[in-house]
Amino acid sequence: MFDLLSEKFTDIFSNLRGYGRLTEKHINDGLRDVRVALLEADVALPVVRNFIEDIRTRSLTKEVLTSLTPGQALIKIVNEELIALMGNNNEALKLNTQPPAVILLAGLQGAGKTTTCAKLGVFLRERENKKVALISCDVYRPGAIKQLQILAKENDLSWLESKESDKPSNIARNGLTTAKRQLFDVLIVDSAGRLHVDVEMMDEIKSLHNILNPIETLFVIDAMMGQDAINAAAEFNNTLPLTGSILTKADSDARGGAALTVKYITGKPIKFIGVGERSEDLSLFNPDRISSQILGMGDVLSLIEEVEKKTDKEKALKLNKKIKKGQGFSLVDFRDQLRQMSSMGGIGNIINKLPGTQKISGNLAAQINDHEFTKLVAIIDSMTTKERFEPKIINGSRKKRIAAGSGTKVQDINKLLKQFNHMQKMMKKFSNKGGLAKILKGAGGSKPSGFPF
Repeated sequence: MFDLLSEKFTDIFSNLRGYGRLTEKHINDGLRDVRVALLEADVALPVVRNFIEDIRTRSLTKEVLTSLTPGQALIKIVNEELIALMGNNNEALKLNTQPPAVILLAGLQGAGKTTTCAKLGVFLRERENKKVALISCDVYRPGAIKQLQILAKENDLSWLESKESDKPSNIARNGLTTAKRQLFDVLIVDSAGRLHVDVEMMDEIKSLHNILNPIETLFVIDAMMGQDAINAAAEFNNTLPLTGSILTKADSDARGGAALTVKYITGKPIKFIGVGERSEDLSLFNPDRISSQILGMGDVLSLIEEVEKKTDKEKALKLNKKIKKGQGFSLVDFRDQLRQMSSMGGIGNIINKLPGTQKISGNLAAQINDHEFTKLVAIIDSMTTKERFEPKIINGSRKKRIAAGSGTKVQDINKLLKQFNHMQKMMKKFSNKGGLAKILKGAGGSKPSGFPF
């Protein structure tokens, strides 16, 4: 997400940093380019207009024009204005009410409400230790109720029964009664997707809101829908007392216009952002971190959180000690690293969160194929224990056996062993101070040879 905008902003501010002193003309030229970049990213025109004017007003001050580092001073202003545009801070869900706290999800057809129900349920169970139930009031989309039931089962969440033959209003009443009786902390309600021009359906969601009296009414917005989603946000906000938004499918959108617009349109905060299909791919929306990504400063805090949450600390410590003692890096270690990188969204996701790697990540994007991880793991799993710890013994006949066992070709085995040798050399650099920086610097905008893709 934000790849297009980040690339444009990086170029714009790189040019501005080249001036020893900024003049009013330099600033106006730079802001014109920023304006074009925002419009290309599908940010709504009124938002762009106000955003540019706010920056212009702050930039034409003595503080910027006479600064010894005027380019940095301007970037600081843009960063602050981006954060303000998206809501300054993450606003947590308000669940301090008599249980069950009802969360109603509303939005256009295809925005991803049903999958978001399950993701939100997992988030509240894992992060807030809440007893969560899901229920669907979508009696219109074929299979919608069944889909939510399957997602609930897959993620070990409670599902309250509803049928397509039922009225949404009756489902809501019965679900609320059941949730109270079974002492659930939170009830997440999936509503039918609707077009904002459909008066009858908008009246229905208003009726559901009156019955459920939710403490949170969240508008689910597809990041890829552009201006239509923004118009819908305004309509839903006029119909329902929205308390916030959830931005979905952000990983599939390179523009980011919705993230920069929906808060301005609704006046309500973006509370979560969905960046993948897995149940754990829902994160708190932090405007300061998003702004850092847009301006090419990475998102190290989010990366640290992912590492903390998704890596095996005990294994990592053992590996670190092992490498420092010069005991080597085995194929078993290599396999563990592949699995951990997969759990964190792959190499591309990791590099995108590192500061100063925009030029690298742009070139890497076309080369990275995280599906290769699965194949590489299968190859290592097809080896004997001795082969994993002594790969030098893998001769031609062993390669044929491993290829047959993993459903791959001998060429794939050769490729893996070559990558493994590169990774061994890289791990020695990692054990030295500044190893990662040296590797990224040495990449020079191309794929580092040791990465497994």
